[in-house]
Amino acid sequence: MTTGIDQAMDAYFGPDGEEPPVDWGDVDAAAPAEAKEPAPRTWTAQDLRSVLDGSYSPPQPTVGRRDDGVGLFYPGRMNSVASESEAGKTWFALIACLQEINDGNHVLYLDFEDDAGGVVGRLLCLGARPDDVLERFHYVRPENSPSDIDLIDLAMVLEDSPTLAIVDGVTEGMSLFGLELKDNTDIAKFGRLLLRPLMNSGAAVVTLDHVVKSSENRGRYSIGGVHKLNGLNGVMYMLENRRPFGIGVTGKSTIRVAKDRPGQIRKNGLSHSSGMHWYADLVVKSETAEFAEAHLYAPIQRDEEDRQEDEERKRLDGIKRKVLEALGKAKDPLTGKGIEDRVTGRAADVRRAVADLIDSGQIASSPGPRNSTLHSLPTQSTPAPEEPAA
Repeated sequence: MTTGIDQAMDAYFGPDGEEPPVDWGDVDAAAPAEAKEPAPRTWTAQDLRSVLDGSYSPPQPTVGRRDDGVGLFYPGRMNSVASESEAGKTWFALIACLQEINDGNHVLYLDFEDDAGGVVGRLLCLGARPDDVLERFHYVRPENSPSDIDLIDLAMVLEDSPTLAIVDGVTEGMSLFGLELKDNTDIAKFGRLLLRPLMNSGAAVVTLDHVVKSSENRGRYSIGGVHKLNGLNGVMYMLENRRPFGIGVTGKSTIRVAKDRPGQIRKNGLSHSSGMHWYADLVVKSETAEFAEAHLYAPIQRDEEDRQEDEERKRLDGIKRKVLEALGKAKDPLTGKGIEDRVTGRAADVRRAVADLIDSGQIASSPGPRNSTLHSLPTQSTPAPEEPAA
């Protein structure tokens, strides 16, 4: 007799003949033959009658939702959310987690970055009931490459049939598996070993990922190999931060659609000059450390405040480009005054642009003579500061 655990294990390990996970072993090798279901046959021609007779229904985004009820993620598919740091990826994911928990569904949160206190603390801050979290929110914090017993533990979570599986920290997760972030083959392998088995359980798998630091080189890609985008068969969102998140402030990020393989999400957004549809606005009003009000507002036509924010962002990006050009042309590292002498614009805007570039790692800073600060591109060498004259 096949048990739920057997089915979960089969779903996790994939069909016979598939490359086994690295050093994971064959945990089901000792199981009796009659307890194993036959491996699915995926190389035979599929029955196309449902597609041809019109009875086929395309996948729908039924996991998580905006404030107006329109869905966010496709179940049984690979979805992704990418942004710079502190743009609200975790808030976005936890809003969907809370919605699924409140609907009576189970959620898996596979965390390679934070800890239980940080993640569950935010859930409670959003209004989650402790009893519901304890019963239906399954938090996993891996710290080693999975062994046989680790796989059994994870299979037991999949036995609860979670509708949503968050994978927070793809870079750290791949490192734990000994895989290279920029290697497309390793990216595909990570998906085959961990993400696809979660997807095959029926959950909407959502990876939380980072984008490259340079906005000019970013496009629609998260950091690492291009296969991260090409391998998705659900939706990928990019978050653009507009107002920072924090206790006592109201943070805001715009959510755009970078990819929509099934094609059922973009129709509920608004087109944008970037080529990525505007799908929602994430707004988190954090009253205290214990309470926050979060919304995923549907897109509306731009108001004056949003237009001003766009203009301000474009103007600041232009100054950043001029600062980088000035540093690239300079023979030696420049002080703040040296940068301001070479870049047109208000001094306050130039200083803000320099600070943002330092924070993003595009400019290196070091102490200079007479309490000054020297700025250079990361590839430039910075001379040792001179001793002040006696």
